[in-house]
Amino acid sequence: MIKKLLIVAVATTVIAAPAYADRPGKSWISSAKVKNMLAKRGYRVTKLEADDGHWEGEARKANANYEFHVDPRSGAITKMERDHN
Repeated sequence: MIKKLLIVAVATTVIAAPAYADRPGKSWISSAKVKNMLAKRGYRVTKLEADDGHWEGEARKANANYEFHVDPRSGAITKMERDHN
């Protein structure tokens, strides 16, 4: 009985997970503006998504990979770390 309940709980979680994916808010700057702003600084954005209340992504510059966060309202870069992998 417990096994059946566990299976149902896991299946429900997996099915419902996409419904809770982060989405840009109405007051957020567009993803195009984020990409353009980073391009002006020499970065080529390779991944960009809304995550945990901010824009989060990956970019390349001068043969190096970076992970970044951008404030969704001001457009300020709040994190830019070189990926050493």
